[in-house]
Amino acid sequence: MLSKVARLFTIKTRFEAWLVIYAIALGAVERGRHYLDVYPGFGGWLLAVACTAVVFVAGGKLLDSVSAPDPALAAGPYRAPTRRRMISGRSRPTRLLNRRGAMSRISRRRD
Repeated sequence: MLSKVARLFTIKTRFEAWLVIYAIALGAVERGRHYLDVYPGFGGWLLAVACTAVVFVAGGKLLDSVSAPDPALAAGPYRAPTRRRMISGRSRPTRLLNRRGAMSRISRRRD
């Protein structure tokens, strides 16, 4: 019975996540208005901005935690290649590796 009640408080879809983010945003704005009344000046504004900034952090975590739905159509029977080219930190492009490594037929230079 306890697990059935716990399922009610589980966020399963992105729509539910957006509803929770909206509720958090309403509470944060109300708390920020309260801080502006209690602490006039720069301190109140700083606390109000901090309250609303928390919504962005919590909203991002909530949206990341909800899994994306499975695609309706499969892309194909093949799998995408998992091996990718190495990205170097240099600003010039590099050649793809051939049988002898990165050495070309003309140049004696090795990367």
